[in-house]
Amino acid sequence: MGRILLLVLIVVAVILVWKAFGPGTWNNNRKNVQGPATPQIKGPDDDENFLWELDKKRFKERRAREREQKKNEDEK
Repeated sequence: MGRILLLVLIVVAVILVWKAFGPGTWNNNRKNVQGPATPQIKGPDDDENFLWELDKKRFKERRAREREQKKNEDEK
């Protein structure tokens, strides 16, 4: 009985090792493996650089208006 149990355990161990490290787990097709997907920009509202430039432009326009207002107030 002990020999049969030992034989069954060896067979189970071989099957588990085969499933864990067998040919199905080998990475022969490395070209099919892709890295992390980069998010696609779908519109200008998704583009961080575009939004940053927009904020800079608004800030500069607001500063220019404030300077003009201050300049007009100083002249009065």
